[in-house]
Amino acid sequence: MSLPSEPSFLNPRFKSLWYGGDYNPEQWPAHIWDEDVSLMQACDFHVATMLMFAWARLEPRDGEYDFEWLDQVIEKLTAGDRWFILGTPSAAPPAWLSKKYPETIRTGPDRVLRGHGNRVNFNLGSEIYREKTRAIAEALAKRYGNHPRLLAWHMSNEYSGADYSPQSIAQFRQWLKNKFDNDLGALNHAYWSAFWGHTFTDWEEIDAPGDPYHETAMQGLTVDWMRFVTDQTIDFMENEAEPLRRISPHVPITTNMMGTYPGLDYRKMAKFIDFVSWDSYPASVERLDNPETWFHVGFKHDLMRSLKPEKPWLLMEYTPSSANWYNIMQLKRPGVHRFESMHALAHGADGLQYFQWRQSRGGQEQYHGAVVGHTGTDNTRVFSEVKEVGHRLTTLGDLVGSLIPSKIALVYDWENRWALDAACGPTRLDKKYEKTCVEHYRALRLAGHSVDIVGMDDDLSPYKLVVAPMAFSLRPIFAQRVKDYVAGGGALVTGYLAGWVDENSLVYEDGILSPWQEMLGVRSEEIDVLFEDQRNQVVVHAPSDWCPPGAYECRDFCELIHAEGAQVLATYGENFYADRPALTVNSFGQGTAIYVASRNSADFLSALLPAVAKKVGLAPILSDPLPDGVTAQLRKKGNEEFVLILNANAETIELKTDEWGEVTLPARDMVVLTRNAGETKQSPFAGVAP
Repeated sequence: MSLPSEPSFLNPRFKSLWYGGDYNPEQWPAHIWDEDVSLMQACDFHVATMLMFAWARLEPRDGEYDFEWLDQVIEKLTAGDRWFILGTPSAAPPAWLSKKYPETIRTGPDRVLRGHGNRVNFNLGSEIYREKTRAIAEALAKRYGNHPRLLAWHMSNEYSGADYSPQSIAQFRQWLKNKFDNDLGALNHAYWSAFWGHTFTDWEEIDAPGDPYHETAMQGLTVDWMRFVTDQTIDFMENEAEPLRRISPHVPITTNMMGTYPGLDYRKMAKFIDFVSWDSYPASVERLDNPETWFHVGFKHDLMRSLKPEKPWLLMEYTPSSANWYNIMQLKRPGVHRFESMHALAHGADGLQYFQWRQSRGGQEQYHGAVVGHTGTDNTRVFSEVKEVGHRLTTLGDLVGSLIPSKIALVYDWENRWALDAACGPTRLDKKYEKTCVEHYRALRLAGHSVDIVGMDDDLSPYKLVVAPMAFSLRPIFAQRVKDYVAGGGALVTGYLAGWVDENSLVYEDGILSPWQEMLGVRSEEIDVLFEDQRNQVVVHAPSDWCPPGAYECRDFCELIHAEGAQVLATYGENFYADRPALTVNSFGQGTAIYVASRNSADFLSALLPAVAKKVGLAPILSDPLPDGVTAQLRKKGNEEFVLILNANAETIELKTDEWGEVTLPARDMVVLTRNAGETKQSPFAGVAP
């Protein structure tokens, strides 16, 4: 998108890279607080995030607040030249509240009221709980909202899950009435409820979908429930945020998101916060010593960044070692933590925050990684690595306020994911939407391009290339926006499973892909789903600017299409549909639309997408080819450009460049190259470990 001409900051009161983490002084005696400040100073740890789980200490009894201990902590932090973020503690209500008001506890999808405990275990629809969370937020704002060292408000902690209480289900029915203008007939049509005789005759007959004992066969209802949960969560968050904005309008508000977490539409939620922050724990599913892992991490970073591309973002949580909820709590190998930190900065972060500062002696996360371990000293490998990163950040201050420009958009949409997950075909197995988007992203990043991750409601006009994998739920507004974009000169790459249903998960009246049929110049007839051990081939026969010739493997999905105006670039190599179109290109208006009919191998995507980018006039960040495990990213501030080269390999690599000559890339590290008014240089801090 078009970026602002002036630098953009998380909070202009602190124009440095933020470095800190979750600090829980309520767990420790007062004499530890002085040690904490001293240790924070030793590792350049500037920002302490507090209170997300401190409600029981802040309000030990109903309506009785105790802020004296927090006053002391803040006084010590301030005296030590530290800053702080304050959280609203709604994620963990105190036991007295659950006992006195049991209706504030969450009800599960089985319609059973939960007991007190865990976290994020509250009833989103409870008016009493909203009153209590709003009251403590207001008390915090009145006491600390004008403190000169307060950098931001942190709303709750990792909003997640759904509540199935009578209050929430009643709110869902009202949400449906609003959507369908109180027209039950319109709802029945949208959900095709006549199938299996599921027609509703009264609004009170509608229940929330989910679990084996409730409605699971009405896809439109399922997707609407997910939309409602997002709206209800935003409304809950706004209830907490209102007194903070009213009393301290100069203090930005954020909440910690969780990447591609499927339960909430973060793109919608991002409109209600001032900057994006998120919690990154890639080792929960992938190995950090594998360079390929970082494409998935980068995808999530760029997804979060793209929620508010006009602002930097904050890595609110990551671990300096391991997390106790990993299946295998392997320690980070030497250099991996430094690389993970630099990788976030390269993807647009203006701050790094850990969970947690001091390792807890008990509780659910007592073995979760921390800056200060159970020994309570700085004489550890982890503390040394944290200190190294902290020192490095002091040399990277020029990055602050810079943003990432991109002319390529990749569409990843939460509502589309919900519709795919709810669909009862063409496979009941995981359709791998996220994985497929990451594979497309990887191909573009390998070729040296920056990529924005956008949704179906976003403006496409700033981009020269839009890639929309598996655009299954083709909302009419998006369908038309894409047609206008291509007609106006844009380039689109889409493919199999596109355009199956509308926003209510109804198959289009004129058939699959019908809204885009004219633009694509193809007609979809049917789709073949392959077993896990089956493969086919896509054969690009002739040289083309759009895709190099060759035979590429395909798997999972092979759509059978007819070229009706489009040029056929490739055909299937095997099966009864051998020689049928598998890759097409079509001119539409002033632009171009490419259709990929099958799920293809990584080498196919690495052949196609860079070729398309080149064809439409997009140059990579570096003109030089990048070795395996090396990626380039660009941050820009005014006329100054920062080219950030990341080496995920365990070995040092020498990179030859036209602009900077030979550049040494230390193992698992980042080098910063700069361009300013036509001059290029390698920054003195580039790749230098303290």
